[in-house]
Amino acid sequence: MKRDLTMDDLVIAGIAVAAGLLAAFLLRMLMRWLGKHADRTRWSGDDLIVDVLRNVVPWAAFLGGAASAGAALPLTRTVQHHVNQTLTVLLIFMVTLAVARGIAGLMRTVTQSRPGVAGSATIFVNITRILVLSIGFLVVLQTLGISIAPMLTALGVGGLAVALALQDTLANLFAGIHILASKTVQPGDYIRLSSGEEGYVEDINWRQTTVRNLSNNLVVIPNGQLAKTNMTNFMRPEQELTILMQVGVSYDSDLEHVERVTNEVIAEVMTEVEGALPDHEPIIRFHTFGDSRIGFTVILGVGEFSDQYRIKHEFIKRLHKRYQREGIRIPAPTRTVAIQQGSVAIPQQRGREQHGAEHEPGDIPSARLD
Repeated sequence: MKRDLTMDDLVIAGIAVAAGLLAAFLLRMLMRWLGKHADRTRWSGDDLIVDVLRNVVPWAAFLGGAASAGAALPLTRTVQHHVNQTLTVLLIFMVTLAVARGIAGLMRTVTQSRPGVAGSATIFVNITRILVLSIGFLVVLQTLGISIAPMLTALGVGGLAVALALQDTLANLFAGIHILASKTVQPGDYIRLSSGEEGYVEDINWRQTTVRNLSNNLVVIPNGQLAKTNMTNFMRPEQELTILMQVGVSYDSDLEHVERVTNEVIAEVMTEVEGALPDHEPIIRFHTFGDSRIGFTVILGVGEFSDQYRIKHEFIKRLHKRYQREGIRIPAPTRTVAIQQGSVAIPQQRGREQHGAEHEPGDIPSARLD
């Protein structure tokens, strides 16, 4: 039975609200102190935990004080129920946002901690955030007394129609999930597609993969197309790779001398050029008696795909200069074109056909070029 509101009730309610505010302030200060200590540790998990608690604990203390104030007041059962329900919904809302933020931060930390990853894989971050927010929304509906079973049934039936209408979008979504789950491509990798696109993977989201090529332009590739095409990943299984340089010297060259000089140039480039591998063992393999030269392959080690252009540039310059100094000749390719004489009729001019003119001096009656 409802009684009249007294001054004692207001005082008790005010004390409860003030206690909640004081507790929220003290807990906020405690969370800030814990955050400073968490920043000093090498483990990033404690930072995420403190960040989640910082957004939940003070609000929980304040809402607890408000609930105590509501319980101290002489409210009717219906009003009391609505007050408690509202405070519960607010608490669920704050917890849902904090958990979604924390899990998204955890996913972002995991993706960034992978070797060679330049950016976060937002597809996992966004999907995780949406799932947590959806669960929180369903819990709120259940708290308000709204049955979610018919809603889930309607979503299941409507989801089929939506899936049929969004086949390409869903194909891109699941293709992106498959790409990341199979670990064939990760943000930060340098890839080349069979269609010609190549560059560093900037991000993989729910619909597309963004690639930044060497000219610093962004290429947007749908995930479905990326999953279907043939692709070369130059960062996996290792970031370091080898490049092949084709060289040729004249037949009168001393191959032992050529090999020794080339090895010295390789060692110089591997030591002095940025991006090269100083521990790379020089490798030279003679392989061809060509038309005008003896061909061989030089194998160079580079630390990362884009480093090869600088290393090739320096290697060609230094090798050419050293060959000139050592008297090693790199012959230019020669081609022999045979011209055979034969007979082929050259049509006469129409004017001569009309007058029956004979060949005049300087005319070429017949010739053939093969």
